[in-house]
Amino acid sequence: ANGPMPTGDWIPIDNPPPRPGSELAIHDYGRLVAACAFVYRVEPSPELLAKIKDMLLASLDFYEACYEQSREANWYSQSRIGCFAALDWLWDDLSVEERQHIGKRLLDHLHVGYTKPGITYRNMGGYRSGYYGVDNCAWFAGVTLLNEGIDDALALEFLKMGYDTYGKLFTHRASAAGDDGGGGSPTLAYLLATYPNAEWAFFHSYGAATGEDITQKAPYNYSTLLPNYILWNWLPGGLEFGYGDTAHLDNKLPKSGLYGHMSQLIHFFGNTQPELAAQAAAVRERAGGSLSAATWGFMALLLDDTTGPPPAMPPMPPARHFENMGQVFMRSGDGPDDTYALFACGGTLAQHRHFDATHFTIYHRGFLALDTGTRQGNTDNLQNYYAQTVAHNCIQIKMPGEPPIPYWNGTVFGNDGGQYKALGSKVIAFETGPEFTYVAGDATAAYRPEKCSQMVRQMVFVPPYHFVVLDRVVSTDATYTKRWLLHTAREPRIEGLTVAADQGEGRLFCRTLLPADAIVEPVGGPGKEFLADGVNYAIDAGPSQARIDNKYPVGKVAYEQVPELMGRWRVEVSPAAARTDDVFLHLIQVGDQTLERMDDATITQTTDTATLTFTHGGKTVTIILNTTGDIGGSIRIETAGGVTVDRPLTQDVMHQEGLATAN
Repeated sequence: ANGPMPTGDWIPIDNPPPRPGSELAIHDYGRLVAACAFVYRVEPSPELLAKIKDMLLASLDFYEACYEQSREANWYSQSRIGCFAALDWLWDDLSVEERQHIGKRLLDHLHVGYTKPGITYRNMGGYRSGYYGVDNCAWFAGVTLLNEGIDDALALEFLKMGYDTYGKLFTHRASAAGDDGGGGSPTLAYLLATYPNAEWAFFHSYGAATGEDITQKAPYNYSTLLPNYILWNWLPGGLEFGYGDTAHLDNKLPKSGLYGHMSQLIHFFGNTQPELAAQAAAVRERAGGSLSAATWGFMALLLDDTTGPPPAMPPMPPARHFENMGQVFMRSGDGPDDTYALFACGGTLAQHRHFDATHFTIYHRGFLALDTGTRQGNTDNLQNYYAQTVAHNCIQIKMPGEPPIPYWNGTVFGNDGGQYKALGSKVIAFETGPEFTYVAGDATAAYRPEKCSQMVRQMVFVPPYHFVVLDRVVSTDATYTKRWLLHTAREPRIEGLTVAADQGEGRLFCRTLLPADAIVEPVGGPGKEFLADGVNYAIDAGPSQARIDNKYPVGKVAYEQVPELMGRWRVEVSPAAARTDDVFLHLIQVGDQTLERMDDATITQTTDTATLTFTHGGKTVTIILNTTGDIGGSIRIETAGGVTVDRPLTQDVMHQEGLATAN
C-alpha cells in the first residue's frame, strides 16, 4: 500500500490530465488497487480508502481513454480484475452513489471492449488460448455486480458468458492433457507462465461466491498431472527443449511462475490427491523461488501448504508419449551426462505450435539437433522462418507455386516446401523399454495433398547414444525437390556422407545411409543463418511491418552474432536423381567432445527393406525397417551374454497414463 506508484502503461496513449480535485496521474493502477484493497480489509483507514478510490477512478479514466483512442488498455486482464476485486472488498465502505458510479463505468468499459470494432491489440484469445485478455473479465464482473441494481441484465450476461467460457476452457485443457498431463499449449513459455493464472483466479472466486469446491470435479481437476509434463520437459541445468514459440536465446525452462503454480496445485489438491500433490511439491522444490506477494499479489496469502517434504520421485520410464500434446520424450536417464530427445507428432493443440510434424530435438551435454529461429523482436523471421518447416528437423517437399502458409506475426512472403497445417499428423506406433524406444509418425496430412502422397518417419532410440531415423517420402511429382534437414548450432564438419557438429560440451555425428545417391550440403553461416525460399530473415531486421503499423511496443534485437540456440547452420540431404519415391535413412550418434568418430555401421537392402547394423560397447544392434508396404520392422540386440532383444517393432501405440513410472 506504500509502494511506488506506476508511471507507465502497457501501451502508450495520449493520457488525459488528472481529474479535477485529484493530483493522481491517469494510469492503469488495477494491480495496485487490489493490493491496497486487501491491505484495507486487514487494516482499514480513511487515508487508504481515499487513496484506493482515487486510483480506481484514475484507472477508469485510463481504460476509457484507451478505448476512445481505439487502443487496448492492457494485454492482460489482471489489472481490471483487480478493480472488480477492490470494488467488492470495499463495497460496504462506499456510498451508494460511489458503488453505482464505479460499477457502471466498469461494466460499460467491458461492454465497449467486447463490442467496439477496431480496437488495436484487443486480446480476445478465448478458451483455446491463455484466456488472460479482456474477455477473461466477464466472470469477475458478473460475480461482483450481479443483482446490485447497477445494470443487472448486463451483469447477468457477463456472468453467464464467463462461466460458459471457463467451462469450455477447462474442457479444452483437460482434453489436451488427457491422462498424461499438459495443458493449453505445448510451448512452456505460455503453459508455465500466465496460462494457469486464469484457472487459479476462477477457483478462488468461485469458491468464495458459491461456497462450493468445484476443483475436484472433471474437467476442473485436469491440472493435477501438470507436474508430470514439466518433469519430462526438464533438461539438465534447468533447460528445456525450446519447442514452439520459444525465443531460443538460452532455452532455460521458464521457472519464474513455477513456485506459485505448484503452490496453487498443492493448495487445491493436497488433501484429495496427495501423491500428485507430492509431485507438485517436488517440482516446486526443484524450481526454487518463493510465493511472494510482489509476484502473486493477495493470492500469496490465500494458500495452504498441505504437504510435508516432497518424497523422492519414483524412476521415470525411458520414454513418455503425451498423445494429446503431440510429443514423445525420450531419455537415457535423468543426469547431466544422459541423452534427451523430443519427437513432435500428433496432438490436438495448434496454439503456438509450428509446422513441425516429426521434428526431433536431441540434447546431450548441449543442444545437438535444434529447433531454430526466434520470436525475439517480432521480426519477419518469426512467421517466415521460425514457424515454418524449414526451421525444424523435418522433410521439405518443394512444389513450385505453393502459396505461403500464414502465421500470426505478419506477412509470409514465400514457401520453402514445408507443411501447411500444424495439426493432422499422428503417431502410428510407439513402444519403450530398457533396451530401446521406437516411435513412428505419419505426417502425410500436414503436407498439401497436391504435392505429398506419403511422409512417414520412424525413429529408434538405442540408449544412451544412438538414434536411427528412416523417412519414407512419396511426392506426387518426381521433379518436386525433397530435402532432409538437420539443424546445428555451430558449423557442421562434413566428410563424405558423415556430418559432425558441436554445441555446449556435446557432439553429434550423423551419417546418411540412404538414399544411395544422397547429396549432403551445408547451409548457413553469417548472413545465411535463416534462409527460407532464397531469403535470409535476419533477427535484427524488424519488427515486422504488421507490428510497426499497429505501433506495437517491441524492443530492437541486436547481437554481435546470432545466439547459438537460434541456429546458425543446417545440413540439407537431397537425392541426386528426380523420383517420386525416396527413402532417407540416417544413423545419429551423440557423445561428449572426446568422441572423435562415430561407430562403424553397415547397411544392406532388399527391394522392400533396409537393414542397419552397428556395434557399440560390446553391443551389436541390427534394425530392419520396411521401405515399402506396411510401416514396421524388427530389432535385434546382442551382447557377450547373448541376445537381449529379437522381435518385430510394434505396430500399436503403447498406452501410458498417470505418472507412468518405471516400476
